[in-house]
Amino acid sequence: MKKTKSFSRVMVVLVMVMLINALSYGTIIPLLYPYASRFGLNPTGLGFLFASFSLCQFIATPIIGRLSDKYGRRPLLIISLIGTTISLSLFASAQSVIMLFIARMLDGITGGNMSVAQAVIADSQKPEDRAKWFALLGASFGFGFLIGPALGGVLSQYGLTVPFWVAAVISAVGAVMALTMLPETRVEDSALVKKKEKLIDPVRLVTALRAPTTGILLAITLVAAIGQNAFVIGFQSVTVDVLKFSPTKIGLIFTGFGIANILMQGLGIKYLLKYFSSKKLLKWSLLLGSIFVGLMGFAIHPTPFLMILGFYMFIPPSFPFISGMISGATKDEDQGGILGLSQAYTSLGQIIGPILAGLATAVYVPAAFWFAAIVWLFGVYLMKYIPEKASKINL
Repeated sequence: MKKTKSFSRVMVVLVMVMLINALSYGTIIPLLYPYASRFGLNPTGLGFLFASFSLCQFIATPIIGRLSDKYGRRPLLIISLIGTTISLSLFASAQSVIMLFIARMLDGITGGNMSVAQAVIADSQKPEDRAKWFALLGASFGFGFLIGPALGGVLSQYGLTVPFWVAAVISAVGAVMALTMLPETRVEDSALVKKKEKLIDPVRLVTALRAPTTGILLAITLVAAIGQNAFVIGFQSVTVDVLKFSPTKIGLIFTGFGIANILMQGLGIKYLLKYFSSKKLLKWSLLLGSIFVGLMGFAIHPTPFLMILGFYMFIPPSFPFISGMISGATKDEDQGGILGLSQAYTSLGQIIGPILAGLATAVYVPAAFWFAAIVWLFGVYLMKYIPEKASKINL
């Protein structure tokens, strides 16, 4: 068994690299639409731009994971970070909409660094120590998404391309750190190298929906992800095209989201679970989210929009409750498989949600909010098919 202490430097470097990566990503997300709209891209086009990244990431992430099993974690992590650096540089220097899509698709293709980072932890830590390092990795991402939007918003005052160039430099720093400071952790005879499972198994994705309890929870995962990503398209479209918020203001609002998310996930959810079941909290999360997001579609003036948005920010996110329920309804030996399927459905939602929301904005820009609200209401409806008591099943 590997010793945790001998890998403490690996973990410190890994967390720093992923923090830099998250900071790079968080810097540009609030500014994608204000920047892309300069090329004539409308909200419908924005939906396809988001989906192009998610589709490429959905396809490439398991391939990158498999390649890291074969060739090592370090080279694949470095390649991913270099790919992000190049894609951000292309995005910042783009002269056409086509170049914007090429840049985002390249970032999606090389964007599987989180799965590689998780593999590094699995390689180098004892099973009982992995959870805390996974949590720290997640916290580094959370911190990056907290600081990044504010940084992007401030930098945008000096030109909309400036945040993208700075994000490219930040990502390049992460690549250099990984190259010079991160050792290889893959074990040559690892069982992962010998596994021959399909990279993407569409049949399994469909058949999993027929499984008792977990099947309906996977369907709710997809619905929740579609609604969440539709909300993002609605938010960027309405704040830019209807409310005319500046990139700086949009960046600060995203930072507010980050603060609310940290408070809710770090303190709020833990407190709520003492008094309510995950099922009840999931229902109220989807229902309240639907109500407030639906109201945003009617709030076409800054003051009421921001007031409603403030309430929405502190609604507990649904995904922790869904993941807990899925895990609780699955046998121990199938945990990795079922959570992998859950992530696949989340990724599908990241593809479907932006496209459908973008199409909704073609009719009326705030309609993306109403679409998200309807989708989440459908999720509430699906919850009636979750049994009160479920025995753990095999996949």
